[in-house]
Amino acid sequence: MLYTSGMSKKKASPTEKRDALLAEMASLRGLLNGSLVQRYSTCSRKNCACHTGKRHGPRLYLAATGEGGQRQTYIPAASAARAEAGVAQGRRLRAIVREVTALNLSLLREAPE
Repeated sequence: MLYTSGMSKKKASPTEKRDALLAEMASLRGLLNGSLVQRYSTCSRKNCACHTGKRHGPRLYLAATGEGGQRQTYIPAASAARAEAGVAQGRRLRAIVREVTALNLSLLREAPE
């Protein structure tokens, strides 16, 4: 059996790979740089069951480090899927930055002086 799929494709150059990664980076419009954290909490009502061990939650928060240190921002349940997608896009962005850095370093090594 002869497989010809992919045999005619030429290998992308480092600059073509870099340009494709940069184009992908521009498409990450919903990215969130941080981690999603589930927390349980107590309320201010003194007779509530949360003070005897059955806490409220889980509630979803985005933990992100900013200028003033780490901040946790409440994410409503209706927005949980979008927040998860945004955090995944943030992870992808960091991976793209690592890949572009590696490609640029290899291009620097190849460049004549």
